[in-house]
Amino acid sequence: MTSATDLHRSVQEYYGSTLSSSADLRTSACCDASSVPPALRPLLARIHPEVLSRYYGCGLVVPPLLEGLRVLDLGCGSGRDVYLLSQLVGAGGEVVGIDMTPEQLAVARRHADHHAEVFGYANVRFLEGRIEQLEALPLEPASFDLVISNCVVNLSADKLAVLNGVRRLLKPGGEFFFADVYADRRVPEALRHDPVLHGECLSGALYWNDFLRLARLAGFADPRLVGDRPLEITDPELAARTGAIRFFSATYRLFQIKALEDACEDHGQAVVYRGSIAGHPDALPFDKHHHIETGRVFPVCGNTFRMLAESRLAPHFDFIGDFSRHYGLFEGCGSTLPFDATAPTTADAPAAAPAAAPASGGSCC
Repeated sequence: MTSATDLHRSVQEYYGSTLSSSADLRTSACCDASSVPPALRPLLARIHPEVLSRYYGCGLVVPPLLEGLRVLDLGCGSGRDVYLLSQLVGAGGEVVGIDMTPEQLAVARRHADHHAEVFGYANVRFLEGRIEQLEALPLEPASFDLVISNCVVNLSADKLAVLNGVRRLLKPGGEFFFADVYADRRVPEALRHDPVLHGECLSGALYWNDFLRLARLAGFADPRLVGDRPLEITDPELAARTGAIRFFSATYRLFQIKALEDACEDHGQAVVYRGSIAGHPDALPFDKHHHIETGRVFPVCGNTFRMLAESRLAPHFDFIGDFSRHYGLFEGCGSTLPFDATAPTTADAPAAAPAAAPASGGSCC
């Protein structure tokens, strides 16, 4: 049986020497097939071409309200997302990238001076290390507002250790906002140690319900799905190996809020979005099940109320109600497959674009 050390070595070799650019990937699982939102295109255009060519992410990991934040990027690779977020957090923020592949980090570090000159400030640094061993790195507990990762957790041999490490590093009210690959069932043992399927971000993918269990075990009581898309395995050989397993790229947000409950409870609360977040004047797509229109009284469960009231989003909302009454389970809290089985109908829909909520399913109302 392949050990965790062997898997680490396999990933390092695949991303350090087997792949020379994103064009070498054999599936779309580890490469974002969506278009970039218009507001981010000028920022990406300022990033060095070599950094862009070594990008292997599966979705966009750019939540709003980043100015001045301290951000950690797990599995930063050549640094594309680090340099993108660097521009969004600004001179008053900081972005730290972690990766275990020296060849990828060499690309990221080689162009640090270039980006500092282009941006007008230097607010990034890169550390070599494993995302399962965050406690071994020089990072203070409860020191980050936001942790992101882009198609990296599936490559880890110990996903619970990753989640535990992230929770330890987040400030109260902070969040883990990340894109990754999930399966509609558990991947068989025989496939989980295939080096190519693992490097292509498929065989390490968690069954979605096992991910929810691990997240809750790590202390993230109510994981929220932001958006998802089905993945097509276009390589005939790899498609034959994976058989009937369906894979999805999905973006989740996990909040570091201790008082969150393990179900969506109804306390008769509501919120009103002020329309004050840049780029979202008419509505805020908080997650796949909460598209909150500006000025409208929007009923929410207790967990959603806390996520909005105890995070950086609070100044942009008015809050109605408290926790003095309880009316039972919030209607619509379900447990079916949360992902959409078909691709977006428009060609330019982003991978992580939140959609209006269906009547049931998902992690919340």
